[in-house]
Amino acid sequence: MMQNIFDTHAHYCSRQFDADRGELMAALPAGGVAGVLECATHSGDAPRVLELARSQPFVYAALGIHPESIIEEDAATVAVYHGDWRAELDAMRPLYEDGRVVAVGEIGLDHHWPVPRQAQLELFEAQLQLAAELDLPVSVHDREAHAEMYELLRRYKPRGVLHCYSGSAEDAVWLTGQGMYLGFGGAVTYRGAKRAARVLAAIEPRWAVLETDCPYMAPEPVRGRRNDSRNIAHVADYIAGIWQMEPQAVLDLTAANARECFQIV
Repeated sequence: MMQNIFDTHAHYCSRQFDADRGELMAALPAGGVAGVLECATHSGDAPRVLELARSQPFVYAALGIHPESIIEEDAATVAVYHGDWRAELDAMRPLYEDGRVVAVGEIGLDHHWPVPRQAQLELFEAQLQLAAELDLPVSVHDREAHAEMYELLRRYKPRGVLHCYSGSAEDAVWLTGQGMYLGFGGAVTYRGAKRAARVLAAIEPRWAVLETDCPYMAPEPVRGRRNDSRNIAHVADYIAGIWQMEPQAVLDLTAANARECFQIV
């Protein structure tokens, strides 16, 4: 069994884990999991994310407002703050003082869903500014928004991870050149994921980290099932073929990268 799995993007506070969350979290270390970054998507998630991080020594917290929260009726951004994300962000500020918080996230841009563009741009930029002020890395969501995303990343040059990287190999080179890590998960194992293979071949391995985005995006051969951090072993096995190293070496390297990125000793 492979060890030293570090999952840099997870959502164990999702309702899909309500029935067995405690049992699953207890089982993860025995399954080789050494670290998990649990990501909030709005202020309603944030206390649960912090509680999970405080209760499990291998879990760390990222707190932020996801762009989709601007339009999701059950997100606190809408249900509590009626779209006033500035007030929500102000209310979240004290939570970043908790030592279990190691990043601002999940934040970013999403043009797949009908999220008002100006609002999400302003929200993302405000959270990039917050991360700079707090000297924290970011966990960034970029879906069908490369042009605007890259413009802001060039401007702010944050530390952190571009989660579920879906850009080109050429863009990957300059992104890592300015200090961004790239996150790779189950999607890289899917048939037809040739772009991801080119990216992994183009970048220095020191800039890659592994993730699940669980409960979503389970890799082959467990695609279609609820995902969890133990399945990163399948991702490492696939990447090992590209990097020409043993799967355990991939896990050791990417875990070290994750700890460097999030400044976890």
